[in-house]
Amino acid sequence: MARAQTRHVSLRVDAPTLDELDRLAGQTGQSRNALAARYIAEGVRRDEFPQITFRDAALGRRAVVQGTRLDIWQVIETIRNHGNSVVDAAAYLNLPAERVQAAVRYYAAHRDEVDEIAARETATAERAEQLWRDAQQILAS
Repeated sequence: MARAQTRHVSLRVDAPTLDELDRLAGQTGQSRNALAARYIAEGVRRDEFPQITFRDAALGRRAVVQGTRLDIWQVIETIRNHGNSVVDAAAYLNLPAERVQAAVRYYAAHRDEVDEIAARETATAERAEQLWRDAQQILAS
């Protein structure tokens, strides 16, 4: 998620939840505050977009269509590749059109974040392909 200006807030959290937060923060190498802030931000977004969830991937955390491994940017790209038809993209992805439309709504609200993730993923894929081509050329000579 994009970085925004932060503000201080105090919350009361029951002891077992705080203990679990500390344990998970330790496992992930994050501070308690950073992990709690992520949980709050993602919780707010999940409430607004119930068919969207979040997952970690090689290039960072991102929004995905719940119950799939499809990043929002992948769904948007598929829609664009199908003449901006949600119905055609949904058929191609084997998803209900409502789930694809949920990705569109999330994208409308968080376009910069999704576009930035797509750009990183595309650049990484292009680099991997170029390295593969270079390796094939070395092996062929």
